[in-house]
Amino acid sequence: MTRLFPALMALLLSSAALSAQSLEPCDWRAGADGIPEPWADHTRTFANGEVRVVLIDRIEPAAGAFYLLILHPPRMELGERRCTLVGFERGVGYAGLFFEDLAAEYDPALGLTLSVPGRLYLPEEEFSNALIVHATINQATGAVSVRHELGRE
Repeated sequence: MTRLFPALMALLLSSAALSAQSLEPCDWRAGADGIPEPWADHTRTFANGEVRVVLIDRIEPAAGAFYLLILHPPRMELGERRCTLVGFERGVGYAGLFFEDLAAEYDPALGLTLSVPGRLYLPEEEFSNALIVHATINQATGAVSVRHELGRE
């Protein structure tokens, strides 16, 4: 039992950490200077071009520099799309996002779900964990939701 307790606590702590997520309106972190080169490899469109997802790398802090930027409908008063920045928690991104492995799935009842594997730095445990970020965009309402799933190493 004494050997099982530390492993169980580590699992509980990492599971609790994965429940955090951040959806924020785009700010300075969403600037074009954060799109890694070549741009064509780090941006994709869906829904006949109405939804665009972009990898953002702010470089620092290195343990939380990566975000997903999502431009999506419904369009606003002047015709521009809404802009949502997906990070791990307020002001902190992910240690890595593997944009080349981005997958999309559409469910008419939920919307467009984008899934991308990544890494999350857990400073309390002094290591990073694999995770999968799932962001769902409802194009009719503009609602974006995100959830994390423990990834596979």
